[in-house]
Amino acid sequence: MNKPLVSLAVLKAKPGKEEALKAGLLTLIEPTRAEPGNLDYVLFERRAEPGTFYMREAFKDQAALDAHFATPYFQRFAATADDLLSEPLQLIFLEQVSN
Repeated sequence: MNKPLVSLAVLKAKPGKEEALKAGLLTLIEPTRAEPGNLDYVLFERRAEPGTFYMREAFKDQAALDAHFATPYFQRFAATADDLLSEPLQLIFLEQVSN
């Protein structure tokens, strides 16, 4: 049986683009949570560093994550990334070690 894919996406806004990045990320929440392979999708902003966002994500398997990346709403967001992000998105995959 496949283990779920759990990750943190780290997204840092360009100066002056913090609100635009936040708004773009918030538009992903509802449709992503409705995807059949999505298990978790929650956005956080770092208190000590406004404009730095963390998306906690979990998908049932690689195919579900690939399907997410192919959705029209994710593709629309990805098309804006160069304008909004100060550095490339970092996707950190995690292995669960406790319940």
